[in-house]
Amino acid sequence: MSMDRKRFLTLSATFAAGAVCKASVGTALSKMSVPEKRNVVILFIDDLGYGDIGPFGCKDIPTPHLDRLANEGTKCTTSYITNPPCSPSRSSLMMGCYGQRFGKYGMARGLPIPEDRQTLARFMKDAGYVTGHIGKWDLGSKAQGPLNAGFDETRKDAPRRIYTDAELAELKKRVGDSPMLKKYLKKKQSTDFIINQENKVQWETDYDGSMMVDFVTRHKDQPFLLYFAPHAVHSPSIEAPPELTDRTRVSSGPRKFLAGAVVSVDDQVGRLLQVLEKHGLREKTLIIFSSDNGANEDDGGSSTPYSGGKGEGTQKEGWVRVPAIYSLPGVIPGGKTYAGITCSLDFYATAAALTGVPAPKHLDGVDMIPYLQGQRTGDAHEFLFWLNNDPTDEKRRHLVAVRWKDWRLYRYKETDTWQLFDLAKDPQEMHDVAAEHRDIVKLMETEFMKWKATLPPWKPIPESVRTGEPVIPEGYGWATASRSTAGK
Repeated sequence: MSMDRKRFLTLSATFAAGAVCKASVGTALSKMSVPEKRNVVILFIDDLGYGDIGPFGCKDIPTPHLDRLANEGTKCTTSYITNPPCSPSRSSLMMGCYGQRFGKYGMARGLPIPEDRQTLARFMKDAGYVTGHIGKWDLGSKAQGPLNAGFDETRKDAPRRIYTDAELAELKKRVGDSPMLKKYLKKKQSTDFIINQENKVQWETDYDGSMMVDFVTRHKDQPFLLYFAPHAVHSPSIEAPPELTDRTRVSSGPRKFLAGAVVSVDDQVGRLLQVLEKHGLREKTLIIFSSDNGANEDDGGSSTPYSGGKGEGTQKEGWVRVPAIYSLPGVIPGGKTYAGITCSLDFYATAAALTGVPAPKHLDGVDMIPYLQGQRTGDAHEFLFWLNNDPTDEKRRHLVAVRWKDWRLYRYKETDTWQLFDLAKDPQEMHDVAAEHRDIVKLMETEFMKWKATLPPWKPIPESVRTGEPVIPEGYGWATASRSTAGK
């Protein structure tokens, strides 16, 4: 039975007022529980689906180190990417606010991030942290690489493996007639293997794991922020070698190779935990693990128990609902589950809370520690919003949606009729119940329009910012901000 709309609005107003009050209390309590600066490591994985790791129910890909991370922390089962996919999700994470607040209404590669607001890296650096970046960047303009956005160091891009004709033939024998193979046959350049300093072929995510160990070891006596964004498990994963795929329970099909890539990510989580323990830093380091968007179903990724994902499934829950784990022994309870609504915008606010420095005013995210400690209950965000309507973007990426409680309000374009789904009863989004719950539709639409009214209009990206030098220097080892400033 539908509830009276006025009652809904009253309840919402009461919730919001209470949230403001409890936020200050919760933040104060969390800071009392965190007496010194803690290190922060953000592990932001590419195209990892909700159902692709053990802590979230995956049975065919062993992830013992992620299982351990979840046991030593809290997993968030209702965590979202508000600005999918790749570039927008990374931009909003680094800014701690909806991408639409700086004009990013879709992929919009090359759109500058704001320079009048601190990035996460800049904030942490100004708070006395050494800041490091490893892996994929994919945000901002060509003039806004990691070293221009607040990172002290970024690992250089090692040269890519170039396949011989014989090696390509062997790869084709392994993967069959995969349509993804065409790009390799044409360019012969690997996306997952590099040539390391010893002139040997190496899986790039393993290489990045070694760089992660190096960063932690060199900065073990300083508070640090490390943003680790490996290429795995970005689709396609068909280059995953037998030494990875043979460790999974998947015997055939595209998921076999994706599973190998997931195993490689899990390996790096193990290496991180090992190096932190070696230097006595495990209880001094917050680890946040998540994904930049949902699973690529064409590559064998899983959004179970939800439907949809990257590619043709972008209109469903699986494109934006992602696994997330927070782990900080002694501060965040271990082996727990937080089921409230949260999102990647919260990473910035949570990291900022560990510094003792007031967070910037532009953040849309919240400090998650009081929620994970149980000092605050309920959803971290009463509402979350999506508005992908960039007219230059691929049409399949267009999305308008709202999340509130168990409800998902959705439409493809703003001129379309709203559809409403009860995700608790209908996680596959098979039954539109908008007609039966017009009051809920009206409430969620009203909140969406209020949020939209705070956003700047979409504008095309100036061609001048799309060109320039690579944002991450090529070579081996680390590039540093001082050298970047000097133009070397």
